[in-house]
Amino acid sequence: MDSPSSKSNQASILLRLWRNQEHRSTIIQIFTIVIMLVFLGMIVRNVDTNMRTIGKEFSFDFLNSPAGYDITFQPFISYSPTDTHTRAGIVGLLNTFLVAISGIIIATILGFTLGILRLSNNWLVSRIVYVFLEFTRNVPILLHILFVYGIFVYTFPVPKKAISISDTVFFSNRGVYTPAPVFEEGFKYVFISILIAILIIFFFIRWSRKVQDTTGKIYPVFYISIAILIGLPLVIFFSAGSPISIEIPALKGFNFKGGTSIKPEYIALTFALSYYTACFIAEIVRGGILAISKGQTEAAHGLGMRPNRTLQLIVIPQALRVIIPPLCSQYLNLTKNSSLAIAIGYMDVVATIGGISLMQTGKEMETMIIVLLIYLCISLFISAFMNWFNRKMALEDR
Repeated sequence: MDSPSSKSNQASILLRLWRNQEHRSTIIQIFTIVIMLVFLGMIVRNVDTNMRTIGKEFSFDFLNSPAGYDITFQPFISYSPTDTHTRAGIVGLLNTFLVAISGIIIATILGFTLGILRLSNNWLVSRIVYVFLEFTRNVPILLHILFVYGIFVYTFPVPKKAISISDTVFFSNRGVYTPAPVFEEGFKYVFISILIAILIIFFFIRWSRKVQDTTGKIYPVFYISIAILIGLPLVIFFSAGSPISIEIPALKGFNFKGGTSIKPEYIALTFALSYYTACFIAEIVRGGILAISKGQTEAAHGLGMRPNRTLQLIVIPQALRVIIPPLCSQYLNLTKNSSLAIAIGYMDVVATIGGISLMQTGKEMETMIIVLLIYLCISLFISAFMNWFNRKMALEDR
């Protein structure tokens, strides 16, 4: 039997552990994790019991069976209804990536522009931007998507009466049809030259920043970079004998054939998500700029710097440290809001695996698990990248 002294020693050890803040937080976290695992186990057991009761089997075998439905927008890989649900899901995932990446790029550019215009000294410009931001942010995103899609479908004409630009680009209610490049043998050298140009620009930007930090001399980095990015591939392009041809879309029957087709669903979804998210980014940018002391701007003007250079070299670099953390949340919101694509028939991962595949196979749990894990991985990747970029932009200790 334990003596009273040993029991008192054990009690004192436990009391000292609990009074230590670090140990106490660890104990609380362990208990929380255990409770969550027990709760999750009860849910899994309950789901398994219910599925057995109704005669369903938890399995992902349906991914290897033919999908049996069509996907109208497949810009990256080919797909037919005889392909598997796995391939249909990959097509939907690529469509999700396309909307998310293009939407983030457009929303960032538009958001920074609107945020700076919101602070303009021109009263009319500032008020117009203010009204646009307030109206857009206070209307649900789904209504924006349906509104833009309706404008595109009901405003543009049918293919036979399509609006054309030099008989090469056509606008109709079935999409925008543009010439498509046909790559011939020898284009690989042009592609390699593009990669080399990007590397040269990367090292040139680093070198110019180092020169600016040490000597104060400023090079026209943007114009030189554009010249390198365009000039080097052009030289290789003509040296290789112009290894590319253009396929022009042409009206055949009731629609256009050939070229590249950009569907109205993609245009409406990307545009609506972009300008909606850009309105939130604009307010973040405005707050970040206002967080910078006016003394920084006055000091730059006192040194003779022009307003655009002051904004570029003084204000924006400091404001980014305030802008980047909430900017990550807006990127995540845009990516997750892309799941509303099913409302206008854009075939993303929710519409394929989480929509038609679910209804055809009756595998609710399996399809939803796949969709949830996909969005979880995308969100974690965006968060990791933005955290890395935030650390890169943080002030360094001296």
